[in-house]
Amino acid sequence: MKEKRRPDMWIAVSAVLFLLFLVFLIFPLFQIMKQSVIAEDGGFTLAQFRKFFSQKYYTNTISNSLKVTLAVTACSLLVGIPMSYFYSFYRLRLSKLVFTISILCCMSAPFLGAYSWILLLGRSGVITTFFRSSFGIDIGNIYGFGGILLVQTLKFFPLVFIYMNGAFRNIDNSLMEASANLGCTGLKRLFTVVLALVMPTVLAASLLVFMRAFADFGTPVVIGEGYMTFPVLIYREFVNENGADYGFASAISVIAIAVTALVFLAQKWATRKFSFSLNSLHPVEKKEAKGIGGFLMHAYCYLVCIIAFMPQVFIIYLSFRNTNAAGTIFVDGYSLCSYRAAMSRLLMRSMGNTVKLGLLALLFIIVIAIMISYLTVRRKNVLNDTIDTFSMIPYIMPGVVIGIALLTAFGHKPFKLTGTFTIMLLAVIIRRLPYTIRSATATLSQIPMSIEEASISLGASKLKTLTRITVPMMSSGILSGAILSWVAILTEVSSAIILYNNRSITMTISAYVAITRGNEGMAAAFAAILTVMTIISLLIYLKISKSEDIRL
Repeated sequence: MKEKRRPDMWIAVSAVLFLLFLVFLIFPLFQIMKQSVIAEDGGFTLAQFRKFFSQKYYTNTISNSLKVTLAVTACSLLVGIPMSYFYSFYRLRLSKLVFTISILCCMSAPFLGAYSWILLLGRSGVITTFFRSSFGIDIGNIYGFGGILLVQTLKFFPLVFIYMNGAFRNIDNSLMEASANLGCTGLKRLFTVVLALVMPTVLAASLLVFMRAFADFGTPVVIGEGYMTFPVLIYREFVNENGADYGFASAISVIAIAVTALVFLAQKWATRKFSFSLNSLHPVEKKEAKGIGGFLMHAYCYLVCIIAFMPQVFIIYLSFRNTNAAGTIFVDGYSLCSYRAAMSRLLMRSMGNTVKLGLLALLFIIVIAIMISYLTVRRKNVLNDTIDTFSMIPYIMPGVVIGIALLTAFGHKPFKLTGTFTIMLLAVIIRRLPYTIRSATATLSQIPMSIEEASISLGASKLKTLTRITVPMMSSGILSGAILSWVAILTEVSSAIILYNNRSITMTISAYVAITRGNEGMAAAFAAILTVMTIISLLIYLKISKSEDIRL
């Protein structure tokens, strides 16, 4: 008599996950595409796309975004690669501090850095005023293309630094010795040998910086002024005070998806073209950084870190300065008046919503990430590969587009979620799920399948093996990814700005609203609290992970 085959629970898990992605990601994206081509009478039209491409004001936003994004990517590589090279090949004093500060810089909310630089280099900024009053020199201001370039470079160069650290460690010392024996040393070896060996990582880091910079809403909206970028245009068309044009905003969103997808595919092609593996049997030994060269290396790394981290320290300092009665101007003296003002303006609700949103989102993210990582590593098939692809789509999309897509899909009956906490929760889960998936998948890939097979052969069920054996062994990767997701949730602004209301307002939105209203004291208080929450979370991450390989 044939033994009855027990149903495979993983088939059901795959089906449920696939359905969830269809409902909460693919369906909203389809709706936004549909809305972009539907006329008022219900017929098909390309009028919204013709409107965009026929007016220079709109098309300039694409070129503006591409110009500043390409410039930021190039500058981030120019700053990050030398810093990583010095860090990886030489023994630098306070190297761990350099590494920690770099992570803190890249994981803070983008618009907070922009706001801090306004206070430093704005028209009435501390540094601007100092040079004007002391030396009669007008150094300009932070607004426009140059300001966006400065702020985004200082925020995104650590991504290059972190990525390149792992690549440089994988270079075999025998290759370095061989090049030295052939007379190739110093800068010549860096450009002809070292960078050639790590080119796939350079391309991957370039894509990451490009995507982050292109999708950044917070920095351009705060300091862009007349320099309009793509995400800011989408937001302003969607919330236009003279009457929002949802069809046009949807059409711009579709163009944004197309642009980011093209860049992503181009990077994938380039990575495959230059793809090869490095196996470091003899890792490079760090040299002592001595003499004038060592001094310049230390000076470079320290100076970059000081400049990049200065805005975060400055914003905390300002939060304790006195302000006038309206809270719009900082005056002499120190007090907690900015914090008292913040307490009277939704501080506790914002903190409560942020923690509640973060914890609930993390619960779903961790469970879904474990399921997806197990399916993609242990049970490869077309369906599971599709689920994995779906899960990474939000990784390359502007957050504003995700917010508009969710409102378009769930902004009317029978699934009306507009203004609810649920739609905020959906947005952060969708946006931040890739962080934990990447980390959990990388960890599971290193766990031998034989351990699970041994557990099953001893009588444990597949579910028990997963919960008692596999998940505990994945815990470091899951926890690392979860903390990074948590930090990303804390600093989420681009999708939240579309979806929030006073009941669901978070710390980032409270800080952003205070900045836009010119309430300097309250903005500094909100920003300082958010900065400290981010720093504490990242320090916990560094303590737990004990690793310099961060999957961002």
